[in-house]
Amino acid sequence: MSQVPQNSTVLSSDTDTPPRSGRRISVAVYAADPVLHVGVVHQLRQRPEIELVDEGRPEGAQVSLVAVDSVDDETVALLRRLRQDPRTRTGLVVGTFESGDALQRAIECGVTAVLRRAEADQDRLLRLVLALAKGEGVLPGDLLARLLHHVGSLQRSALDPHASSLSTLTAREADMLRLVSEGLDTAEIARKTSYSERTVKNVLHEVITRLQLRNRTHAVGFALRNGLI
Repeated sequence: MSQVPQNSTVLSSDTDTPPRSGRRISVAVYAADPVLHVGVVHQLRQRPEIELVDEGRPEGAQVSLVAVDSVDDETVALLRRLRQDPRTRTGLVVGTFESGDALQRAIECGVTAVLRRAEADQDRLLRLVLALAKGEGVLPGDLLARLLHHVGSLQRSALDPHASSLSTLTAREADMLRLVSEGLDTAEIARKTSYSERTVKNVLHEVITRLQLRNRTHAVGFALRNGLI
């Protein structure tokens, strides 16, 4: 029998034990990417422990699996909607977390179990569903460490709001500010980073707002003075 990956933290025990009632676990799968959706559904459909809920009527599923490349605003909106249903527990199959903030947002939206897409084979997906059905939490060890580090950084910032460190900016924010400092405009940054112009504007606006700065020039100056770019 396949084992839980060594780099995962299971926040309980006996994950392999099927539900005592012997009833199948109803699962709803959410994925904007149709190929990803088909892949997850195909893996779970082969398991007798699982009952896949009709896509058109996912209400009341015991487990909701959200499969995405990364956690963006659209994903957060979906997770918040699922959180409002007390009958379902939500798990996340994700390609990557761009920052500790993205991981924290997912947890705050009710996600209690996380599995990386690269590790999402049939056995691990089943273990994730079983854990969720029993109210357990599953988080890869390195992601747990990142979450704790991120929360610690937020706490230190709260104690000293004027303190600046490398954790003040995400890698994406630092990259975009670096391009701003080189004189690139929104369209040029979008082409350079392969993000949409809207995303570029949103990211830079978030930095300016969070750090209580006046504009992009002020943000670049702040980042340079504090060694963030």
